[in-house]
Amino acid sequence: MTLRFAEPQVPATKLHIVSRENLPAWRETLGQEPRNWLERIGFSGAQDEVALLPDGPGAIAVAGWGTPAKQARGRFHMATIAGKLPEGVYEIATDLPQELLAESALGWLLAGHVFDRYTPRSGAKARLKAPAGINAALIEAIAAGEALARDLINIPANDMGPDELEQAARSLADAHGAAIDVTTGDALISANLPLIHAVGRASPRAPRLIDMRWGETGPTLTLVGKGVCFDTGGLNLKPGASMGLMKKDMGGAANVLGLASMIMALKLPLRLRVLIPAVENAVAGNSFRPQDILPSRKGLTVEINNTDAEGRLVLADALTLATEEDPDCLISMATLTGAARVAVGPDIAPFYSTQEPMAAALAAAALRVADPVWRLPFHEPYEAMIEPGVADLDNAPRGGMAGSITAALFLRRFAEGANNYTHFDIYGWQPAAAPARPVGGVGQGIRAILDALPEVLGL
Repeated sequence: MTLRFAEPQVPATKLHIVSRENLPAWRETLGQEPRNWLERIGFSGAQDEVALLPDGPGAIAVAGWGTPAKQARGRFHMATIAGKLPEGVYEIATDLPQELLAESALGWLLAGHVFDRYTPRSGAKARLKAPAGINAALIEAIAAGEALARDLINIPANDMGPDELEQAARSLADAHGAAIDVTTGDALISANLPLIHAVGRASPRAPRLIDMRWGETGPTLTLVGKGVCFDTGGLNLKPGASMGLMKKDMGGAANVLGLASMIMALKLPLRLRVLIPAVENAVAGNSFRPQDILPSRKGLTVEINNTDAEGRLVLADALTLATEEDPDCLISMATLTGAARVAVGPDIAPFYSTQEPMAAALAAAALRVADPVWRLPFHEPYEAMIEPGVADLDNAPRGGMAGSITAALFLRRFAEGANNYTHFDIYGWQPAAAPARPVGGVGQGIRAILDALPEVLGL
């Protein structure tokens, strides 16, 4: 289903949002026959309970939906009703706060999206009229960008390697008139992107750096997304249980492409650059090895103490390239560490920021748009943990302590000089079904970023 609102002129069934507390008052607004019907079906206003009130000819005249008792325990609750209602067009007839109304409308649109590339499936068939007072174009752009991120993550690695990720970026660029340039294979060496080449050279699917640009005026925003299309762990081979979800290791790239889609669809007045190092971390005779010391674009040397800590390596060269243009805002996104999942679980996107105003803007935006993020610190005393002595940096400090923080500190070394750098260590996967979020790939942090951009960049 197209993730768009129903046309405003189309007749619609009114949907009333009812709680146990306001059920008696709502009943009093109805005629005797509808009240009798509600009593007959036992509608109580309990969470996710649906009441369909027929009119005389048998159509649906009014629908009622029981609200969750505790909204704070979840989000996108309206997506549940979208999946339960019969096919048709509906409009919300209950006054709601604007932020909740926008979240509800987005949840409804996302309920219509399913990943159906490999088997026929369908999402919610009930369509919604854009509620009065919300920015419908904004919600539709967000839904489309979220769907793009989810689909890219969900596609398995046999159909989503570096080449296919490049093609997805090219399709997005073509749709919005963006320019795109790609450096592939051994050309990465001559382009002084040695870490990207080292990580991806063992795969028959050539590594590459995807560089997309859009916009001609306004402040500059550069997004860098980890595009490891499959991660075996390299010579430090992952066990099977840990390798099972590694098609999602390009979730950072998927998220920045989803965010880029939103920005370009909304025609925000800024200059956007998207950098994606796209590789497959494979095993072969030319794999990079533990104890190798590798050069980087920045000139820093990196000792490899675990080939499974490859994401920070490919991001390092891309971040160095990004800082050479001194963007007003630089953001990296990556499915980088298991330590972040241990710290905050799968639902929260932890982030690190060099600027207090940026961190504050993200935290406020996350609350407004129900996109949970949490700031973790660039803790300076841990810098020594990433300094091995035989090289400038260590890609995987021993001991396992503060794994997300040391990874962020590693990346910050390559973003030095950036005016405003923020790194997101995301999970990119919904492990259990929730309203508007089926099991599978998911966007994290990108709605908060989008909402914060006007304040951060002065748009």
